[in-house]
Amino acid sequence: MIQNKVAYITGGTKGIGLGIAEVLLKNGIMVAFSGRKKEDVEKAEYNLKQISQNVLGIVSNVKNLESENAAIESVKQKFGRLDYVIANAGLGIFKPVDQLSAEEWNDMIDTNLTGVFYTLKASVEELKKTEGYYITISSLAGANFFENGTGYNASKFGVVGFTQAAMIDLRKYNIKSTVIMPGSVATHFNGHIPSEKDSWKIQPEDMGNLVLDILKMNPRVLPSKIEFRATKPQS
Repeated sequence: MIQNKVAYITGGTKGIGLGIAEVLLKNGIMVAFSGRKKEDVEKAEYNLKQISQNVLGIVSNVKNLESENAAIESVKQKFGRLDYVIANAGLGIFKPVDQLSAEEWNDMIDTNLTGVFYTLKASVEELKKTEGYYITISSLAGANFFENGTGYNASKFGVVGFTQAAMIDLRKYNIKSTVIMPGSVATHFNGHIPSEKDSWKIQPEDMGNLVLDILKMNPRVLPSKIEFRATKPQS
């Protein structure tokens, strides 16, 4: 039963994270989510409360372990437990390797990869108590390299390896861990403005429904890695 379980989603103010939050709330799961900007968190929390009052917006930066520790403490104070963690926060900067700055490299690695570790580090003791579920959002870029993708590829390849190794470490506590690797998703990622032309892409609610399906699977089943692709329109 997933009703009345508690989920924490990083990067939950827009795009994939917001889509996941909406679907989980509609299916009786209480949701805490985080984002870096207060105004974005407040806007998303207001909109999500039109679905359910069982929602909590938190200002947190996954690049900072103390910030994530405080976020998990807020979840505990609000809901009293934590069952599911979805590490979704991420960013992309796409440049040739000789033009990518050290600051840009560090921003991607610290957010996309180290942030995934910090979110797990902050939440793992609570997940042990509930025999919970830890889900990370990587990308098909975690298996397929491309031009101008050195920093992004490195971070997303890292998320795949991290999550699968963590899965082995955590299953002795009956904690499950899955990495989802989506392809093209209709979001504002990298400055893109979603439009009707994106109708062929994976939609944020599709990601939410995938996460919901994973959480509803029989306890004996553990899908450790899922590649989630869009079907492109016929040319």
